[in-house]
Amino acid sequence: MTVDVDDPQGESSAEAAGRVPEGNLALPQPPAVNPSEPSGGNTAGDVPVWSLVLLIAATFGAGMAMIVPMAYSLAVRLDQLAPGRTDALGLVLAVGSAATLVLAPLTGILSDRLRSRWGRRRPFTVLGLLIGGASVPVMAFAPDLTALTVGWSLSTIGWGTTAASLGNWQADRLPPRQRGRVSGLTGVTMQVAPVVGIILVGLFRDDVLVVFALPAVIGAVLVVVFLVVVPDRDSRGMVFERRLTLGGLVRSYGFNPRTAPDFAWNWLGRFIFFSGLTLTTSFPVFFVAQRLELRVPDVAEVLAIVSASSIVTAMLGSLGGGWLSDRVGRRKPFILAGAALFAAGCSVSAFAHDLPTLMVGTLLNSLGIATFSAVGQALLLDVLPDREREAGRYTAIALFAQKIPGVFAPVLGGAVLAIGAGAENFIALYLLAAALAFAGGLLITLSVRSVR
Repeated sequence: MTVDVDDPQGESSAEAAGRVPEGNLALPQPPAVNPSEPSGGNTAGDVPVWSLVLLIAATFGAGMAMIVPMAYSLAVRLDQLAPGRTDALGLVLAVGSAATLVLAPLTGILSDRLRSRWGRRRPFTVLGLLIGGASVPVMAFAPDLTALTVGWSLSTIGWGTTAASLGNWQADRLPPRQRGRVSGLTGVTMQVAPVVGIILVGLFRDDVLVVFALPAVIGAVLVVVFLVVVPDRDSRGMVFERRLTLGGLVRSYGFNPRTAPDFAWNWLGRFIFFSGLTLTTSFPVFFVAQRLELRVPDVAEVLAIVSASSIVTAMLGSLGGGWLSDRVGRRKPFILAGAALFAAGCSVSAFAHDLPTLMVGTLLNSLGIATFSAVGQALLLDVLPDREREAGRYTAIALFAQKIPGVFAPVLGGAVLAIGAGAENFIALYLLAAALAFAGGLLITLSVRSVR
């Protein structure tokens, strides 16, 4: 199993990839496929339904393993180690996001050029599973904040690598007519997975090991089934003109916005939107505990009720938005609608002090996030540069738009919560989140030109 990476030496990656000699394509041609088809695996034929079902299940598992600790488990463990330290949670989350910020593009670039009998994506999916599994005992038995931060960093690196590999598989294999629907399905699973996970771990909220281990075990099982059953193409025939150098690797972390303006505008809009979203997803346990005057461990039941009520709206946004987007051939109206709905939900939540009002805000948030995420994923695939050869690299760069907010937004959120005297200022936090989210959706709508 080897990896070769071309060094563009100042050229755009698309230009460098374009110089692969004829008859010696960068990606191998699978059996029974016309040699004139693109070599990246994104052929005209639809992906079989059974493969998509297993992909959705694997995405569900990876989402549960990745999000449940962030949404609940870390706060419970932190409340044991440092009671009342809301700001400490922001720091733990920020360090984990910083770790993935550095490694995500590297794994994407290397997986694009990995030559193995098991394909390009599968080895990195397995690597992510191993790292994510190793993080469980570190977090569960962490004696202090430093150890907890190390454990969370391992978790987000591992499960982030697994989730990214599943996303790269979609970029490799899905034809345009399936992107909106599949993005809708994966979007709704990412909404439902943490709900199911929180309900399950809430049954064992006094057993910290189970709280961390259960989502990871479920995630590992579902991802392994996908790996075993769904084939990936043998990539040992890949050939590149240039090998990996440090300079080429560093340049691969960026791109020229002038050669891919729509990708650049979409990146910036997603960055702004996810900055707002991350402000609200960093402190949900402490937010609910303050507004409903609950103990931190008891928040699981309320989160489960509130989140379960949002499953219908998540399905409506993800499936309905993705299907309608494919049906009418338009993406941007759904992007703007999703951002507006999320902003409305944040505005309601900002002034909520009872369960019914919290549920209204959550339902609007869920509908908005699901619509934006599902159609946004389809739009990302539409504007992805050099999809045939460097899908992993560019999807990793696109992931920066979500991961960079994960570094600074929790810290910024902790500072915003400190505004004023007395209890944490969640009003300011949620109103800021609303403004950022709507601005991000509006920027994409007004600036992306090649997609309607």
